[in-house]
Amino acid sequence: MQGRRVRWWVFGVGAFAYLITIMQRSTLGVAAVDASERFHVDAAALSTLAVAQLAVYAAMQVPVGVLIDRLGPKRLIMGGLAVVTIGQVVLALAHELPLAVVGRMLVGLGDAAVFTSVLRLVNSWFPPKQVPIASQWVGNLGQIGQVLSAVPFSFVLHRLGWETAFLSASGLVVFALVCVLIVIADRPAGSAEPPRPATWGDVVGDVVRSFKHPGTRLGFWSHFVTQSSGTVLTLLWGFPFMVYGLGYPQPLAASLLIVIVVAGMISGPVIGVLSARFPYRRSNLVLLIVSVMGLAWAVVLLWPGTPPMWLVIVLFVIVGVGGPGSLIGFDFARTFNPLRSLGGANGIVNVGGFLASFVIMFLIGVIIDALSGGRADYSVANFKVAFTVQYLVIGTGVVMLLLARSKARRRMTEEEGIAVGPLWIALRNRLSRKRR
Repeated sequence: MQGRRVRWWVFGVGAFAYLITIMQRSTLGVAAVDASERFHVDAAALSTLAVAQLAVYAAMQVPVGVLIDRLGPKRLIMGGLAVVTIGQVVLALAHELPLAVVGRMLVGLGDAAVFTSVLRLVNSWFPPKQVPIASQWVGNLGQIGQVLSAVPFSFVLHRLGWETAFLSASGLVVFALVCVLIVIADRPAGSAEPPRPATWGDVVGDVVRSFKHPGTRLGFWSHFVTQSSGTVLTLLWGFPFMVYGLGYPQPLAASLLIVIVVAGMISGPVIGVLSARFPYRRSNLVLLIVSVMGLAWAVVLLWPGTPPMWLVIVLFVIVGVGGPGSLIGFDFARTFNPLRSLGGANGIVNVGGFLASFVIMFLIGVIIDALSGGRADYSVANFKVAFTVQYLVIGTGVVMLLLARSKARRRMTEEEGIAVGPLWIALRNRLSRKRR
């Protein structure tokens, strides 16, 4: 009983650290309009704030994974929170775009260390059968950070100003850092978990082996195709799209971003249960989520003129499912890699969604500027054209996912004797058994 209580304390503080980090990550989303005015920049330049942050985040995932496997997750969480604090303070005091970009890069650098470290804690503190569900709850609770940025942070920003809002947000990071220092331990006392790699060379070798495994790459592409659309909306373009393109008041736009969060929180536990219940059909679940997201975007983008609010809300609900759907990628990493190298494997997977996100974010800004002739015309028509770039980026990811899945299934058959056939055959066989 005592061990279970400690487990949940570690889980709660780890999830809280991630929640506060998500808040810092998404503050720019509700401050995008203010940032454009504060730094006097166009769409492409504005996108560099988010792109720089995510580029650093994505680039640091594998190095952070190596550090987790070598040094343990607690140190990485504490270091990450410290760097995020510095980044938010820099952004709070910045009056020119280059310094603001530095601040967001620091936020991305610190942010990179937190999520995969918390997932590593989950794998050490929970039994394997509970890991998919516990991981989903980490993601779900973390998304409350977007609520904090969309509502209280937005309120402080528009009532008390830029500097007060960002400095106040950084204060919450310091509080989370103190909680981690006091509560978290890397693993339970008396854990039978194998020791960490003895040398840096061993860690790097483990990461290389993880990357070569098609199951890890399957996790990468699963994360790539599911997470990016929601990230693009919540971190940068959703708020300007609603305020400039759709004409919504800023408080309403900030509140509607919460729809993405709530949808993810509701669907997350369901996805976690399905992943645990049908481990050989997780990729089918990913493809289903992506297909529905693509259909929802198509309806919005093809709608004549300005889409109605109910349709925008439906889009946000569906896109919100992509957040917990992306966590299936980490379940692939857990399945196909030993525990001692899971930090590096999770880092590889986590690159996927953020790589897609910053590519899409940047291309949207470039397309809007090209369509408006440098006048920063944020019309709904220009947004619709720019958002279509998602089909190119995510479509490429779907093709790569199918290739990785084919190789992963072939390797499972060769090494474990497990053959996973097409879904339609499995459904046909199940129906046949029921009829008997």
